[in-house]
Amino acid sequence: MQLHGKALRVTIYVGESDRYHGQPLPMALLEFLKRGGASGATLMRGVAGFGAHSRIHTATIVTLSADLPIRIEWIDPPETVQRLLPTVRQMVDDGLIVQEEVDVVQYAPGRRSNPLEQPVHDIMRTNVTTVTPDTPLDRVVALLLERGHRSLPVVEADGVLCGILTDGDLLRRGGLLARLNAQVALSAAQVQQQLDDLRRQPRTARDVMSQSVLTVQADDPVSLAVSRMVERGLKRLPVVDADQCLLGLVSRVDVLRALEYHQPVGQLAASPPRTGHSVAELMYRDAPAVGADARLEEIVQALESSRQRRAVVIDKERRVLGIISDGDLLQRSRHARHPNLLTRLRSLITGQGPHSLDLPDAGETAADLMTTPAMTITLQTPLADALRLMVQHHIKRLPVVDEEGRLVGLLGRGSLLRGILGGAEAGDSPA
Repeated sequence: MQLHGKALRVTIYVGESDRYHGQPLPMALLEFLKRGGASGATLMRGVAGFGAHSRIHTATIVTLSADLPIRIEWIDPPETVQRLLPTVRQMVDDGLIVQEEVDVVQYAPGRRSNPLEQPVHDIMRTNVTTVTPDTPLDRVVALLLERGHRSLPVVEADGVLCGILTDGDLLRRGGLLARLNAQVALSAAQVQQQLDDLRRQPRTARDVMSQSVLTVQADDPVSLAVSRMVERGLKRLPVVDADQCLLGLVSRVDVLRALEYHQPVGQLAASPPRTGHSVAELMYRDAPAVGADARLEEIVQALESSRQRRAVVIDKERRVLGIISDGDLLQRSRHARHPNLLTRLRSLITGQGPHSLDLPDAGETAADLMTTPAMTITLQTPLADALRLMVQHHIKRLPVVDEEGRLVGLLGRGSLLRGILGGAEAGDSPA
């Protein structure tokens, strides 16, 4: 199970003598959290304390059997906390419950010598938002906007997986104007207009979803999941049981994070990787690039020519200055809502090809719109180091530079996975 990044910590303060249906309340809470699929909880016994009744509870020799204070700490993703906390509150009749946001740095069962052979259920995410085939499209869009997901598995009433719905599916067949994760660039009125348009169309998830879904089972090795993602250019796979019931999702990020964690302690400082597993062989050499003074039209043309949806911003000596993506344009350009720009950026995802639509020019340059500084690697960077940078900084692609800092290529997550599996070929483009 994966638990990483922003999470919630719930701390529950109760008394040792508190009961729930005849059972000690602290243990009843732990058992309920375990049955409910919580990531983990810890019970701690205090030596003294007092609560709402102002009675001091202590563990002195004289009063060793007193009602001692008990603290239970429980950490989980927000979705799991929202699902389980109402029952926890009902169980705690006399006590205190607090909640706070935390940043999970590491949650793992222990390092393995071959992390690719561990079962998928060790790294998959079990907190998955799903829809049914009959879910209206406006509800699908609302869920994706609320939760920030890029895909939604579609399941029958009995939990059997029957399809998957991505923002790409919504763009190709659902009539959306722009990618969901770029909606921050659209006005509230535009977002509402899209939802209203979808409500007027009697379409559901069944009409838009992709029905041919590649999956893995929870007991399959991670290497099999990686192989299928690499072969089909997929970013995530649903995880199912023998009856095709959905159990979770596993993504490239989950695999990369697991591999980074399982690296032996001394490996990050090791010598460059073997021939056939190097950055030079895995990188995409024809990296799209624009100058710092490039205008909007030139930037979009670079994105269209490469189909990578991002370009490296360089100076006159090809030294890397930053990265600019379609998301940067939608978030920072003064013309982010211009219909011609939205149509051309949408074509990058739908594969409809470049359009001859003219773009406005208000003097914006790549230097104004790019994300900086750009994290880079060299041709000699070990794959383990590249992996660590991608995981720690949440980067999908790393510009590759020579000894003088000049751009020579781009390394993506897909290519890195090919290298890890030992099946890389020169010239592969990053997925």
